[in-house]
Amino acid sequence: MYHKIIFVADSGTCREPMAVAILRDIGLKRPIEVAARGLVVLFPEPLNQKAEAVMISNGLPTEGYMSSQLAAEDMDADTLVLTMEAKQKQKVLELFETAVPENVQVLTEFVGDELEIVNPYGGTLQIYGLCYEMLLASIRKLAHRIDKGE
Repeated sequence: MYHKIIFVADSGTCREPMAVAILRDIGLKRPIEVAARGLVVLFPEPLNQKAEAVMISNGLPTEGYMSSQLAAEDMDADTLVLTMEAKQKQKVLELFETAVPENVQVLTEFVGDELEIVNPYGGTLQIYGLCYEMLLASIRKLAHRIDKGE
């Protein structure tokens, strides 16, 4: 049973904080810490402006968010690390010897979806909206799975 879920992608400024906000908005039956981390965070950065616009338009909180680097102390047996892409999962497993391999998963694979979450970086606001919709669908399935105790 997981006590913490960490969403991970490259910079920690877009898909990851959107995923956290969506899961917090949906809610879970029991308290689980939810966090966003990046694989390459040289210094803390605020939300991507287009991701922020999509979050605001969907009524999700955006205040005070700053990206942070995934670290070895994030890895433990009770933490589920969900990446947005397979290459990020591989990178997490390469970088962190303490990572429990079965606890590091691609979000969409974990919930039974076929496609990875699209990376909207550099795209139009519509692409960011599509990314949000993909996240929402996968995170609804994630919440259901976590609530069932899987």
